[in-house]
Amino acid sequence: MPTPMRLSDCKPRLSTRRILEMNLGFLGLQFSFGLQQGNMAPIYSYLGASEASLPLLQLAGPITGLVVQPLIGAWSDRTDSRWGRRTPYFLVGALLCAIGLFLMPLSGSILMAVSVLWILDAGNNITMEPYRAYVSDRLNPDQHQFGFLTQSAFTGLAQMLAFLSPSLLVWAGMNQDWVDAHNIPYTARIAFMVGAVLSFATIVYSIVRVPELPLTPDERARIAATPKGLGAALAEIGAAIRDMPVAMRKLALMSLFQWYAMAAYWAYVIYAIGRSVYGTDAPTSSGFHSAVLTNGEMAAWYNGVAFVAAFALVPIARRIGAASLHAACLVLAGIGMLWLPHVTEKAMLFVPAIGIGIGWASIMGNPYAILAGSIPAERTGVYMGIFNMMIVIPMLLLAATLPFFYEPLLGGDPRNVLTLCGILMFCAAAAVFWVRQTNAEGLPVGATLHK
Repeated sequence: MPTPMRLSDCKPRLSTRRILEMNLGFLGLQFSFGLQQGNMAPIYSYLGASEASLPLLQLAGPITGLVVQPLIGAWSDRTDSRWGRRTPYFLVGALLCAIGLFLMPLSGSILMAVSVLWILDAGNNITMEPYRAYVSDRLNPDQHQFGFLTQSAFTGLAQMLAFLSPSLLVWAGMNQDWVDAHNIPYTARIAFMVGAVLSFATIVYSIVRVPELPLTPDERARIAATPKGLGAALAEIGAAIRDMPVAMRKLALMSLFQWYAMAAYWAYVIYAIGRSVYGTDAPTSSGFHSAVLTNGEMAAWYNGVAFVAAFALVPIARRIGAASLHAACLVLAGIGMLWLPHVTEKAMLFVPAIGIGIGWASIMGNPYAILAGSIPAERTGVYMGIFNMMIVIPMLLLAATLPFFYEPLLGGDPRNVLTLCGILMFCAAAAVFWVRQTNAEGLPVGATLHK
């Protein structure tokens, strides 16, 4: 009796151009994340929030990621519609993301900003997980690494543009101190509205240019026989966690350190620059506006580095394995974070940012390449969603812990937060060597990347 054809057996190889086109939507999605990283903390400060409360006010991202991504992953694995498995989620998420971006700079209170952030993060998370699964669905295993590192490259490019956009407006003649009645600069308003258009347009372009592969009769039969609904999705998430491959379990410790560090860095780097370079901690001062723009320029630089590094890392990963490469990149990021608090001149900020950019390129690509080689194809969506839980749980821990030791242990100084971030990046690098020991089949993890 012939073996039934699997979906993975009939995937056509995609050209480099097609892989770039299928991931272009990631540019719009990550432009949105870049705007959040560069502007949400200042927006909260403009509206009157204290520094210690910033992690709590930004809980929308980790909580929606914790809840939404695994559910969307389980549902998208079981979806069989005329538009495809993942496409309906792309479109709904992109629409919510665009609405959130449009409304955010119009916030008149902390409550409104928090509420809009929940909409924005829900849209981002509804789109993010299916996009990760889409790459795994659409590409052959030997193209997974290039596919995920292409997403990493677009992440770098998109966030570079997002962080740089307010400075571009200032360079074009806008006054950096021109603010609305709620102290929110008009540069932020224009940048967010550009992001609303870009995020929706690029995602639609990607799914039109590189549509999902049609499901085989076997795949359709499997999906038809699978229970539907919220209860079934929750049961699937629980079963997937119980059956989680060994390599994926080992990634959890690494994720704990690296994402706690990244979330803390994004929340406090502007405040550290404000003190070390501009000598201010007042959110309504011109010096603080300069710190926001400087961080945008620095972040644009390190995301530009990430864009280039993502492509340069591909042959290196093939030679030494994704795990060893990732550990080295995390060490460079840690060095950059330890260095930054001691920089007092704007121009010198861009040197340690190189290490952060190389680390960021690896964070957005190599762990997913490791993961894709260790999870079953029929559970790609749910496992990508569960892997996102390993990203958002550290962010929740940040919100639950840092407000309590920000003053007593860190002296209320954001520069000390960056020092902590550097130490945690070294811990993440050490944890990678535990991850790389074996995958689900008992083989070295790096070996999966040579198949």
